[in-house]
Amino acid sequence: REQLESFSDPIERRDWLAREKRIKGLGYKEASHFLRNIGLMGHAILDKHVLRCLADLEVVESSRPPSTRARYLEIEERLKGVARDVGIDFDELDLVLWSMKTGEVLK
Repeated sequence: REQLESFSDPIERRDWLAREKRIKGLGYKEASHFLRNIGLMGHAILDKHVLRCLADLEVVESSRPPSTRARYLEIEERLKGVARDVGIDFDELDLVLWSMKTGEVLK
C-alpha cells in the first residue's frame, strides 16, 4: 500500500500496478478495481456494463473493451468529461453507470 500511495498521479499509480512484473494477470480494468477497493480513487473501471452505458450515451462508438492502454485512457478521459459536464464526481458517475446496467448499488 505504501508503494501505491507514493504516486501523486493516479495514472502513474495504475500503470505501475498493471505493469509490475511480480503481479500477474492484472490489466487496467482490474488494477482500477483493486485501487478503488482499497480507497484510492480516480480510476475508471471500464467493464462491460459501463462500456455499454457509454455506447448507449454515444460517448464511445462501441462497447468493445479497450485493447490498449492508450484506448483505455482515452475512454477514461471521455468519462471524466461527461462527469464534468453533468457536475458529478467522476468515481460516482462510474458507479452510477455500472448500477444502471446491473440494477445494483454496492458500497
